[in-house]
Amino acid sequence: MNFFKRAWLSMKARKGRSVLQLIIFTVVCVLILSGFTIQSAADKASELAREQLGGTVTLTVDQEKQMAAMKEEAANSDSSSTDSKPKFQSNPIDVSDANELASLDHVKNYNYYSSTQALASGFDPIESSGDTSSSSDDSSSSNQTGGPGGGNGGPQMVDADLSISGLLDSATSTDFDAGTSKLTSGVAITANDKDKNVAMVEENLAEQNDWKVGDSFTVTSSDGNTKVTLKIVGIYKTTDSGSDMAQNFSFLNPYNKVYVPYTVANTIKGSDYKDTVDSAVYTMDDAANISAFEKEAKKVDSIDWDTFKLDANDTLYQQMIGPINSVASFSKNVVYIVSIAGALILGLLVMMQVRDRKYEMGVLLAIGEKRGKLIAQFFVEILIVALVSFGLAAASSHYVAQLAGNQLLAQQNSSTTSESTTSENRGPGGGGPGGPGGFAGSVSNLTKNTEQIKELNIQVTLEDMLKMGGIGIGIAFISVLLPAALVLRMNPKTILTKQE
Repeated sequence: MNFFKRAWLSMKARKGRSVLQLIIFTVVCVLILSGFTIQSAADKASELAREQLGGTVTLTVDQEKQMAAMKEEAANSDSSSTDSKPKFQSNPIDVSDANELASLDHVKNYNYYSSTQALASGFDPIESSGDTSSSSDDSSSSNQTGGPGGGNGGPQMVDADLSISGLLDSATSTDFDAGTSKLTSGVAITANDKDKNVAMVEENLAEQNDWKVGDSFTVTSSDGNTKVTLKIVGIYKTTDSGSDMAQNFSFLNPYNKVYVPYTVANTIKGSDYKDTVDSAVYTMDDAANISAFEKEAKKVDSIDWDTFKLDANDTLYQQMIGPINSVASFSKNVVYIVSIAGALILGLLVMMQVRDRKYEMGVLLAIGEKRGKLIAQFFVEILIVALVSFGLAAASSHYVAQLAGNQLLAQQNSSTTSESTTSENRGPGGGGPGGPGGFAGSVSNLTKNTEQIKELNIQVTLEDMLKMGGIGIGIAFISVLLPAALVLRMNPKTILTKQE
């Protein structure tokens, strides 16, 4: 009788043990296949998120190097007078240099930012409760204290009424892209509005002054030297609550934020800022191409890289795929643990089975059956169980993986949201490159409003089935080989004698 027939008869005679092996092997295969399908779905979701979100690279002043230079200058200075103390220098970026980087490969879109503050001229800003500054033109030269201006340090004053946010394209700016600000009427500011005196105002400010699209208003630079009349082309609504300082300074109130082309902001800041920007933000076509873009950008010799730097920001991408990567990592660990545990459990069952069948093996060895065929018989028995388990796993693992994957992803999303909220509550508000109302202060809003991936598209592929089958056969082989080897080392005569 060949070992295939003996294996089949043995399984029929021991139905209970065969069913137990089938249950265990099916559970192992379902978990292994679910782990692989979750990993595949997570990889596809990560790739899709990377392509859709990309990442941003910001060209801005390297303030760390500037601070180091200031400290060195202070250490080498013999004078203790206030005038001789080193100060941050204004280092705007030439638009021509920014355009050169925009022409490099992998740039999906780009935006320029130039921010400052201004005084309301002939209209009422939204007043903050703790702000005691005057809004009239006459007050522009009185009660003013020098302070940090918009952008990288213009001649600005802290008792301004309005935050002027200059940009190239409002639709792709951080506030509007994140959904913190939304256009309610009129049109957005685009690159075609460069050099035009147009503006977008918040709807609360528009209501307070009875403005509508097409109306005009005038703003005055904080030093009182420049007046600019702006035509309203759009009215937007913001959900930004602003920083804690907004209650003390009107220009920090998000309702007093006026969007204009960056050329208009430069005009308000002064002639020294013509054809410059505070920062340039480049959105990549794929977050994976950030390094390649930075490498090419550093070859642009017209930019002084001792003064400026590139800040890579893939926060959106990392926030999006963080939970996905955690789920993928967990599923990979599940595959490892289940494979090892499954081999041990099945090995233990087969070992118990082999020990109970010592006499059968002793007789077969005594009549000349080869040891290899006995091992093959045990392997065929467990392989038949494995093949049935493979079919059951293929039919059920999709539902198990879908349920488990989405549940794990929901938990990871919840954890990520909690950590993000805690971080925001712990950190200081407002500000960033570009000054109050500038671009970087809105990064937290952008990440906060980004839609998380809440569901994985689970699909059982042939590749996953083959990997599961390979691991399953490996488990079957290991579970048979080790216990069978222990018994087959014994002499047939010894086996039969002990049995007697």
